[in-house]
Amino acid sequence: MTARRRALGRAGEELAVEWYVARGWEVLDRNWRVREGELDVIAWRQGILAVCEVKTRTTDAFGTGAEAVTWRKQKRIRMLAGRYLATWPPGRPRPRELRFDVADITAHRIDVIEGAF
Repeated sequence: MTARRRALGRAGEELAVEWYVARGWEVLDRNWRVREGELDVIAWRQGILAVCEVKTRTTDAFGTGAEAVTWRKQKRIRMLAGRYLATWPPGRPRPRELRFDVADITAHRIDVIEGAF
C-alpha cells in the first residue's frame, strides 16, 4: 500500500471518529488488530457497541465504499467482533446490542450507514 493510500485511509478514519464523537459516542478502539484482521473503529454509547468499517475513496467512479464491504468482508468483521468481545474487560458492563456500521467517505463527504449488516 502506498503512503498516499495510507494517508487517505487515516484521514477517512479520523472523519469517522469525529462523526461518532459528535453524536455522543465513546470511541473505545481504532485499528484493533489480531492475526485474522483489523476492526477500524469501535464505539460505545448507552449499551450499544458499534463496529464500523471505514471505506474511503477519492471518487465513486468505481463504486462506493459501502459497495466494497462484500459478504466475505462482513463475515470477517463479525468474526473479529466476536474476538473483540472475548477481550471485554471483566468490570465493564457488556453491550446489550452489537451493531455493524459502514462509513462511506468520498471527498470529505461522510455517510455512515448504521446497522449496515
